[in-house]
Amino acid sequence: MSILIFTELADGKFKKSSLEAISYGSKIDGSAPVVLAVGTADETSLAEAGQYGASKVLFSSQEQENIMVYSQALLKAIETTGAKVIVSVKSALADAVMARAAGTLKAALIGNVTELPDTTNGFVVKNSIFSGKAFAKTEMKSEVKFLQIKKNVVEASPEGGNATVENFNFAADAMGSSIIETQKASGQLSLPEADIVVSGGRGMKGPEHWQPLLDLAQALGAATGCSKPVSDLDWRPHHEHVGQTGVKVAPNLYIACGISGAIQHLAGVNASKVIVVINKDPEAPFFKAADYGIVGDVFEVLPKLTEAAKAL
Repeated sequence: MSILIFTELADGKFKKSSLEAISYGSKIDGSAPVVLAVGTADETSLAEAGQYGASKVLFSSQEQENIMVYSQALLKAIETTGAKVIVSVKSALADAVMARAAGTLKAALIGNVTELPDTTNGFVVKNSIFSGKAFAKTEMKSEVKFLQIKKNVVEASPEGGNATVENFNFAADAMGSSIIETQKASGQLSLPEADIVVSGGRGMKGPEHWQPLLDLAQALGAATGCSKPVSDLDWRPHHEHVGQTGVKVAPNLYIACGISGAIQHLAGVNASKVIVVINKDPEAPFFKAADYGIVGDVFEVLPKLTEAAKAL
């Protein structure tokens, strides 16, 4: 079974979530998948895909931040490799690219995949639905199959050697679409890629009281987030809004500070491996979803956690 992995690059190397997708693809039938990478990276960083199970990397350095160009690259890579299973992580970019490619090929696509497919009798895939509240098992019958895995469901551990890197050329055509340049926030950890996220809610009492939370995040090497009311009040920038209508995260550790735990917020964080809730209200709904809970004033608890983190 020929398998192709659509990956994403950031700062000249594979995103952590893309390494998870490579590891997942390598375990589907034990064969080494081919990786597609479009963007900027050096050959050494690209070759590291082999340590996560890939045999080869098809690399294009075409610098066009355009969904249509990415989609054309993926379709060309599918044609070149003859891949029957295409894997990516679940992300904003991959959502758009995978959907366009699947639509063009009239192929089945399933998102939020949580386990390896069951191939004992057909090709059955398990994925989370209803914002993670339930699971579905679906048999995919199309010849070409597109799978988008949830972040953090596969542990990406380097084990093998390096992959070969091959220049991949394709005819890029934006098909009349335009490109709008935006400035990327610098000096900040990416929320979707962070291993640890520290978020604050209205319990932080105002933007002027955010420093204890930022100190803890710095001590842990964590990204910072916030609840929707906080971003609506302009206490924190909107790109930090975590939740169903904001950024969905799946870190190894999520620390919620002064967040009550509305269902919309929980829907954006319930894929976290460990959730720690700090709230002075013992009846806060968030405690029901927490792995660990601290009933206390965030302004007393956070400095103590920061001291402990620094000591480690």
